[in-house]
Amino acid sequence: MSQVKVSPAKQFSLKISEIAPDKSISHRSVMFAMLADGVSTIDNFLRAEDTMNSLEIVKNLGAKVEDDGKIIKISSSGIQESFEVLDCGNSGTGMRLFCGLLSSANGHFVLTGDKYLRSRPMKRVTTPLRNIGAKLDGRADGDFAPLSIRGSSLEAFNYESKIASAQVKSCMILAALRADDVCRYSEPELSRDHTERMLKGMGAEIEVDGLVTTIKPMSGLLNPLTIRVPADPSSAFFFAVAASIVPNSDILLEGVTLNPTRIEAFKALERMGADISYTITDNKYEPIGDIHVKYAPLKGVIVEDNISWLIDELPALSIAMACAEGESLIKNAEELRVKESDRISTVVEGLRACGIEVHEYKDGYKVVGGELKSATVDSDGDHRIAMSFIIAGLKSGMKVTDLECINTSFPNFFELLEKITSVKVS
Repeated sequence: MSQVKVSPAKQFSLKISEIAPDKSISHRSVMFAMLADGVSTIDNFLRAEDTMNSLEIVKNLGAKVEDDGKIIKISSSGIQESFEVLDCGNSGTGMRLFCGLLSSANGHFVLTGDKYLRSRPMKRVTTPLRNIGAKLDGRADGDFAPLSIRGSSLEAFNYESKIASAQVKSCMILAALRADDVCRYSEPELSRDHTERMLKGMGAEIEVDGLVTTIKPMSGLLNPLTIRVPADPSSAFFFAVAASIVPNSDILLEGVTLNPTRIEAFKALERMGADISYTITDNKYEPIGDIHVKYAPLKGVIVEDNISWLIDELPALSIAMACAEGESLIKNAEELRVKESDRISTVVEGLRACGIEVHEYKDGYKVVGGELKSATVDSDGDHRIAMSFIIAGLKSGMKVTDLECINTSFPNFFELLEKITSVKVS
């Protein structure tokens, strides 16, 4: 599967309950089961390459896993040293969180990934972990994988992060659970909070006061996790954009996590004029419910706050910006340059190929709304770039290349897309 040709779509009205399960929660669910006493039960786990790699790593770390294809049950008697190199595939979440989990475990562990992950910066977690006694090493003095970890005793910390990153925060929370005293983590703005919510639900003593998270070390193992993974709002957002740019269309996205730190992109789309409503149907670990999006003319918007809450959705939001009236601006988003690709450059290059005027900056870009033209866009191995420009094809027709990356997060993307328009994959 190397390329796809997408035809422009006519108006559509859909109800979708098959949006890919949440990637962030799926990763965390299998990792956190390693900290529990008893059997953790995970329903609706995302069966994509990245998350299945995390599940395989958990097996290699000694967990007993029962998987009937629908429900996964995990029990662990503690993290065991693995004879295998632990392959995180394309997942920065996997690699950075496993660094925190393994930094205090008995044994020697090696984490690696694909060529894209091996080029992503890791000092943002290896440096603060080293500062509290962790023994980590890797290429470029620990900045690039493969990473070597020798579990050791960790000291309590009071860490002020310079970036708002759920991956860094989660890594340090996992390290704090086995530190020698109470730890505090602060960040410049609140990043996504799945880790805090899930671990507190398992009995961990974690308190959040504004931008400061306080973590007490575990006195024993946590309670087992019992969870049904909700639909991923980052995946659902592609189809929200689709309904927003195809006139007279609407879509109901069912069973999505409505965690406030995960739906900021929908809020930005609302500010652009999209007609969006939310209905909560469950609220155990976090709010879950339905999102209804109806077409409405879009206008330009400035996106500069809570960037960590919508960093993954910015490529798709940029497609909406290209279809909007007026200028849109994305600021404070330099983190985009160190994702699966340099997403600032790849979005700018792709939109320019589609005939859209774009001005690139160090920390973002300005999009001048106009008429999208059919083009050929290379995803650069980045699943979110690939899916964003495929959605753009619903407006103008599009050819997108390098598609294997889509399987890392949204295996049934094309199946759902075919409910809207003609898709030719080769």
